[in-house]
Amino acid sequence: MAEASRWHRGGASKHKLHYRKEVEITTTLQELLLYFIFLINLCILTFGMVNPHMYYLNKVMSSLFLDTSVPGEERTNFKSIRSITDFWKFMEGPLLEGLYWDSWYNNHQLYNLKNSSRIYYENILLGVPRVRQLKVRNNTCKVYSSFQSLMSECYGKYTSANEDLSNFGLQINTEWRYSTSNTNSPWHWGFLGVYRNGGYIFTLSKSKSETKNKFIDLRLNSWITRGTRVIFIDFSLYNANVNLFCIIRLVAEFPATGGILTSWQFYSVKLLRYVSYYDYFIASCEITFCIFLFVFTTQEVKKIKEFKSAYFKSIWNWLELLLLLLCFVAVSFNTYYNVQIFLLLGQLLKSTETYSDFYFLACWHIYYNNIIAITIFFAWIKIFKFISFNKTMSQLSSTLTRCIKDIVGFAIMFFIIFFAYAQLGFLVFGSQVDDFSTFQNSIFAQFRIVLGDFNFAGIQQANPILGPIYFITFIFFVFFVLLNMFLAIINDTYSEVKADYSIGRRPDFELGKMIKQSYKNVLEKFRLKKAQKDEDKKTKGSGDLAEQARREGFDENEIQKAEQMKKWKERLEKKYYSMEIQDDYQPVTQEEFRELFLYAVELEKELHYINLKLNQVVRKVSAL
Repeated sequence: MAEASRWHRGGASKHKLHYRKEVEITTTLQELLLYFIFLINLCILTFGMVNPHMYYLNKVMSSLFLDTSVPGEERTNFKSIRSITDFWKFMEGPLLEGLYWDSWYNNHQLYNLKNSSRIYYENILLGVPRVRQLKVRNNTCKVYSSFQSLMSECYGKYTSANEDLSNFGLQINTEWRYSTSNTNSPWHWGFLGVYRNGGYIFTLSKSKSETKNKFIDLRLNSWITRGTRVIFIDFSLYNANVNLFCIIRLVAEFPATGGILTSWQFYSVKLLRYVSYYDYFIASCEITFCIFLFVFTTQEVKKIKEFKSAYFKSIWNWLELLLLLLCFVAVSFNTYYNVQIFLLLGQLLKSTETYSDFYFLACWHIYYNNIIAITIFFAWIKIFKFISFNKTMSQLSSTLTRCIKDIVGFAIMFFIIFFAYAQLGFLVFGSQVDDFSTFQNSIFAQFRIVLGDFNFAGIQQANPILGPIYFITFIFFVFFVLLNMFLAIINDTYSEVKADYSIGRRPDFELGKMIKQSYKNVLEKFRLKKAQKDEDKKTKGSGDLAEQARREGFDENEIQKAEQMKKWKERLEKKYYSMEIQDDYQPVTQEEFRELFLYAVELEKELHYINLKLNQVVRKVSAL
């Protein structure tokens, strides 16, 4: 009775385990289906934000303002400006011609010029452009005593503490008087520093001739001085054909070393978001996204309450929390961005005679675009959570998990050598080679060397002795030794994992095989007769093998033992190797243990019998 009770409890446990697996498979499939719907919705939402015309609008505007040369000087454009003289030539030439389009190519006027200029006849200039300068005070650096007789003035690099806030020059208009900022635009991060808002500001006129006279007047009265550190040229356009705003900023930085460094920003953004039917479809996707976010948040809160601290032991749960956090940040950014558009856009479009600062809205659009891009990246990565139930993907995750300690140890050794070479390159080549001009540039230059992109001629020219030594030793130790060690760690661990899988150490269940098995079970329910015919064929085949063994002279007792061993084998394989239950841990009853023990004993007898037969054959062969 006790043994029967234990057997009954074992069978019940096995039944519960099978039921638990079915529930887990069903839950996983439901989560996978729901997540795919969420991912498709997110992809539609993100791709709906991007317009192919954004690239072409930026390309057209950059070609007009960056690549157009000064008349009579084909090599002088905004990108090639290196002196104050070149800067004024650009202002009075390509910039002026690019901003003011007076008439059609045959000199016919197609619209009322009182409203605004239309660049390339399609892009309306919103308001008027603005030019802004930031300066530093004199004596913001110290001249060495031996040179004070040669140079009494000293203008240091730009910082907010060194900035000059006093009036200068003619002191009659805003371009000669310091003005504080009245916008919320972020500070500009340039090559040589971070520049805040405000400065010496003037706006251009709607008349091309008045603007040209303004530039000439500023040039003759030395508006640009030795203390000038940066000049911003800001203006905005709107193209009604594609419903896009283009916010443009041209930057000329004046380093303390002399010369000019130019940079630029072209932001094509869609500020009027809900215009067409497709835009309203995207709005419905945004609402659906918020619903999914609420559902997923509720699910994770329930899991945390259920599993408590054990919830945080899974990397997939941490990825889930990160994805939810990014989604909430994206929603908050989008809400704030739309509110600011609602509050500011109308006022900016009304101010046609002043500068319209769309830069603030453009920056928030870029922030939102960046956060949604990161969100969809991790959303795709989460698919590995479901694919990991596949054998191949499970091997990959097991390999990475098992070798993580070795990789961490290797990474420490790798970065010690890597940063040592980076500092060596920065100190030896930093003053000569652009790729090593800063420590950060040295780090990225070495990553490019590993990928095969390097400037060996520049390194060798900077230092004919240390240059080749640096390059050859870096390639040998980092590329040939360390990277191959990294691949060896991955390869050895993968071989171990693959060996474990070959002897049966597999994941709890493989989703693809489970789906396939469920599909087969459904087919068998509709094809019972075919399954029965297959079983009859197997029985008939077994009988044919027994008859063949009798004809070959085998003993009847041996044939019965072989049939019994085959039945045991089939029964045990069906129980322990079927695809219905794949859990590593299965409760074994006393009856099952007895069957396994008898099976092992019979296997031992058969091996002993085969050994005796082999010994007899060897003796007969030796006698011959």
